[in-house]
Amino acid sequence: MSELTLKDVERIAHLARLQLTDEEKAAYLGQLTAVLDYAAVLNELDLEGVPPSPHAVAQQNIMRDDVIEPSLPIEDTLHNAPQQADNQFLIQSVLDE
Repeated sequence: MSELTLKDVERIAHLARLQLTDEEKAAYLGQLTAVLDYAAVLNELDLEGVPPSPHAVAQQNIMRDDVIEPSLPIEDTLHNAPQQADNQFLIQSVLDE
Protein backbone atom coordinates (compact mmCIF):
# COMPACT_ATOMS: atom_id res chain seq x y z
CA MET A 1 0.00 0.00 0.00
CA SER A 2 1.23 3.51 -0.70
CA GLU A 3 2.42 5.58 2.25
CA LEU A 4 0.14 8.38 3.42
CA THR A 5 1.84 11.78 3.41
CA LEU A 6 1.27 15.01 5.26
CA LYS A 7 0.04 16.50 1.98
CA ASP A 8 -2.63 13.75 1.84
CA VAL A 9 -3.77 14.66 5.36
CA GLU A 10 -3.97 18.33 4.38
CA ARG A 11 -6.07 17.41 1.32
CA ILE A 12 -8.43 15.28 3.44
CA ALA A 13 -8.73 18.11 5.98
CA HIS A 14 -9.51 20.54 3.17
CA LEU A 15 -12.24 18.25 1.82
CA ALA A 16 -13.70 17.94 5.33
CA ARG A 17 -13.45 21.73 5.75
CA LEU A 18 -11.18 21.35 8.79
CA GLN A 19 -8.43 23.73 9.85
CA LEU A 20 -5.74 21.67 11.56
CA THR A 21 -2.65 22.72 13.43
CA ASP A 22 0.68 21.13 12.55
CA GLU A 23 0.43 18.94 15.66
CA GLU A 24 -3.06 17.76 14.66
CA LYS A 25 -1.89 17.01 11.13
CA ALA A 26 0.92 14.86 12.49
CA ALA A 27 -1.48 13.05 14.85
CA TYR A 28 -4.00 12.43 12.08
CA LEU A 29 -1.24 11.20 9.79
CA GLY A 30 -0.47 8.43 12.26
CA GLN A 31 -4.13 7.62 12.92
CA LEU A 32 -5.14 7.55 9.24
CA THR A 33 -2.11 5.43 8.37
CA ALA A 34 -3.13 2.92 11.06
CA VAL A 35 -6.69 2.78 9.70
CA LEU A 36 -5.50 2.25 6.13
CA ASP A 37 -3.01 -0.42 7.25
CA TYR A 38 -5.81 -2.28 9.02
CA ALA A 39 -8.01 -2.02 5.91
CA ALA A 40 -5.14 -3.54 3.92
CA VAL A 41 -5.01 -6.46 6.38
CA LEU A 42 -8.75 -6.99 5.91
CA ASN A 43 -8.28 -7.05 2.13
CA GLU A 44 -6.00 -10.07 2.55
CA LEU A 45 -8.82 -12.21 4.02
CA ASP A 46 -10.07 -15.10 1.89
CA LEU A 47 -13.77 -14.38 1.43
CA GLU A 48 -14.39 -16.91 -1.33
CA GLY A 49 -17.83 -18.39 -0.84
CA VAL A 50 -18.88 -15.87 1.80
CA PRO A 51 -22.09 -14.17 0.64
CA PRO A 52 -22.30 -10.39 1.07
CA SER A 53 -24.56 -9.23 3.87
CA PRO A 54 -25.88 -5.81 4.87
CA HIS A 55 -25.41 -6.53 8.61
CA ALA A 56 -22.86 -8.41 10.68
CA VAL A 57 -25.67 -10.28 12.43
CA ALA A 58 -28.63 -11.79 10.59
CA GLN A 59 -31.77 -9.78 11.23
CA GLN A 60 -35.40 -10.26 10.41
CA ASN A 61 -38.60 -8.43 11.17
CA ILE A 62 -40.82 -10.08 13.73
CA MET A 63 -44.36 -9.39 12.68
CA ARG A 64 -47.53 -10.49 14.37
CA ASP A 65 -50.74 -11.30 12.60
CA ASP A 66 -53.09 -8.36 12.27
CA VAL A 67 -56.02 -9.46 14.39
CA ILE A 68 -59.12 -7.35 14.91
CA GLU A 69 -59.70 -6.91 18.62
CA PRO A 70 -62.15 -4.73 20.49
CA SER A 71 -60.79 -1.33 21.52
CA LEU A 72 -61.16 0.33 24.88
CA PRO A 73 -64.61 1.58 25.76
CA ILE A 74 -64.86 5.35 25.27
CA GLU A 75 -65.61 5.83 28.98
CA ASP A 76 -62.33 4.15 29.96
CA THR A 77 -60.41 6.09 27.31
CA LEU A 78 -61.66 9.47 28.53
CA HIS A 79 -61.68 8.58 32.24
CA ASN A 80 -58.57 10.64 33.16
CA ALA A 81 -58.97 13.35 30.51
CA PRO A 82 -58.77 16.79 32.14
CA GLN A 83 -61.36 18.13 29.70
CA GLN A 84 -63.69 16.36 27.31
CA ALA A 85 -66.76 17.04 25.22
CA ASP A 86 -68.77 14.96 22.77
CA ASN A 87 -66.62 11.87 23.49
CA GLN A 88 -63.42 13.73 22.51
CA PHE A 89 -60.41 15.12 24.31
CA LEU A 90 -60.45 18.90 24.63
CA ILE A 91 -57.01 20.48 24.35
CA GLN A 92 -55.74 24.02 24.48
CA SER A 93 -55.12 25.61 21.09
CA VAL A 94 -51.44 25.93 20.29
CA LEU A 95 -51.74 28.18 17.24
CA ASP A 96 -53.12 31.70 17.24
CA GLU A 97 -55.89 32.30 14.82
